[in-house]
Amino acid sequence: MHEFAIMWDWIGFAVRWLHVITAIAWIGSSFYFIALDLGLRKTPHLPVGAHGEEWQVHGGGFYHVQKYLVAPENMPDHLTWFKWESYATWLSGAALLMIVYWVGGELYLIDAAKADISLLQGIMISAASLTVGWIVYDFLCKSKLGESPTVLMLLLFVLLIAMGWGYNEIFTGRATLLHLGAFTATIMTANVFFIIMPNQRIVVKDLQEGRTPDAKYGKIAKLRSTHNNYLTLPVIFLMLSNHYPLAFASEYNWVIAALVFLMGVSIRHYFNSMHAGNSRPLWTWLVTGLLFVAIMWISTLPLEFDSLEDAEARPLTTTEQVFASSEGFDEVQDIVLGRCSMCHARETFYEGVRSAPKGVHLETASDIVAHARDIYLQAGVTRAMPPANVTYIEPEERAAIISWYRNAASQLPLRLAAN
Repeated sequence: MHEFAIMWDWIGFAVRWLHVITAIAWIGSSFYFIALDLGLRKTPHLPVGAHGEEWQVHGGGFYHVQKYLVAPENMPDHLTWFKWESYATWLSGAALLMIVYWVGGELYLIDAAKADISLLQGIMISAASLTVGWIVYDFLCKSKLGESPTVLMLLLFVLLIAMGWGYNEIFTGRATLLHLGAFTATIMTANVFFIIMPNQRIVVKDLQEGRTPDAKYGKIAKLRSTHNNYLTLPVIFLMLSNHYPLAFASEYNWVIAALVFLMGVSIRHYFNSMHAGNSRPLWTWLVTGLLFVAIMWISTLPLEFDSLEDAEARPLTTTEQVFASSEGFDEVQDIVLGRCSMCHARETFYEGVRSAPKGVHLETASDIVAHARDIYLQAGVTRAMPPANVTYIEPEERAAIISWYRNAASQLPLRLAAN
């Protein structure tokens, strides 16, 4: 059982690594094509149907890029499609969400103080919300509002904030921001899969069969691509938020998310204007700075977590009961309280640490058994915690943690089978 904990942690790491790599590829290509599109110049002697061109230099050579607003007269022999970056990012992100927030749902997904629901119900809400969000967004885009891009963007903003508030009424703060990021990323990838790529295939088929492609398909795809452009930076923030309790543990984490979406708009507006060759709107950086200051202020408001009394009164799951009753637990509890709880407390008292790292509290027996695997991996098998061993945890104490966890893990299958 303890070998599985190590293997599972490595699987999570591998999926997270894949997710970051594919996200870099998707975001990089997205930003490149946005900059390329905005930087196109109309010049004499452009081929028939060409909208503009741009010369670029990179890697010791020159590139001459031309864009056809609808399509060229004839289908080129070689055509590169940009789609797998988006698909792989979403698929790896979905797998990571399942690993962390579904399999580990009792700890990271459900907040019993907010909603009295089962883990299965929480998982169903998690999965359904991603689908429902896309359906609502797609309906808005295909309605008459599609002809009013500004109004549509405002409604999209309202939809995102409503979802953030709704998630926070059910899930933990950490799960709230992560799910809002997944909700947004689902819209972005669905735009590619259901709208942008099919429209491109229609244009390609028209070319292959000798028909003149309809310009409306490019216009629709451009609208969705613009939305993706402005949503990218907030999604990255939400991806990273699970590492920062000041972002996710605030009672107003959904307000922080709202301001981050506005920051994404202000930052992208600056770069989009710059790439288009217009004057650089420096005021956007002032707006971005003010929004960030507002976020920092909101994060100083009372953080959201269960009280010490609530943690002590929380009933233990069957798995947690095994770890609490296993040989060596009393010693491990003393070790954790002496070496870890000064930082991992609801009210920290280690200088320079305002809130518990990742929102993990280790003050009660229920806290410790709930995070048994993390303690085993971070302070037993590895030396990741405490950072730089600032609390001088001894090798014998790490050995005690390892022995306790492995002993409990060996008993767990029998106890679970008995129940």
